[in-house]
Amino acid sequence: MEAKELLRVLHAAERLKDETRHCYTSGGRHESVAEHSWRLALTALFLCDEFPALDMDRVIRMCLIHDLGECFTGDIPSFLKSGGDEERERSALETWVASLPAPYNEELKALYAEMDALETDEARLYKALDKLEAVIQHNESDIATWLPREYELNLTYADENVAFSDYLRRLREEVRRETRDKIAAAEHNRQ
Repeated sequence: MEAKELLRVLHAAERLKDETRHCYTSGGRHESVAEHSWRLALTALFLCDEFPALDMDRVIRMCLIHDLGECFTGDIPSFLKSGGDEERERSALETWVASLPAPYNEELKALYAEMDALETDEARLYKALDKLEAVIQHNESDIATWLPREYELNLTYADENVAFSDYLRRLREEVRRETRDKIAAAEHNRQ
């Protein structure tokens, strides 16, 4: 990729550093979309040995690019995102991906199609980790930042996404244990 074109792409992606998510960090500030994507990719890196049959490079690529559409539309929590919101994000992302030079435009287009279809184990793993990372981050944030609906959501979110893997089911159960412990501690502190 030519230097000028690389800078154009990086300038667009930089927006994710300032785009905040609904969740807070353990330090008490809103998490950025870039931070979420970074830790999601890091999680995939550390799971290479757990999924030796999968193309983990492909999974890490999915993790890195999965929220690039939010450069153009911002982040909307999954429980508030409408079909119209999803279409606006998809359209903006497709336009941007098409503007990339070859072979990156075709590679990203193929990755997004695979991620949307959720038919490969790589895509299913990326999606499960994406949802689990959100729950893990909620568990790390101050429970005072949680919305009432998030108490139940943190106990059930991603259950269907982890069903295809024994390892992911065990990970989900450990995350659920942390959620229950956090809720119990908060209830104890209120008494």
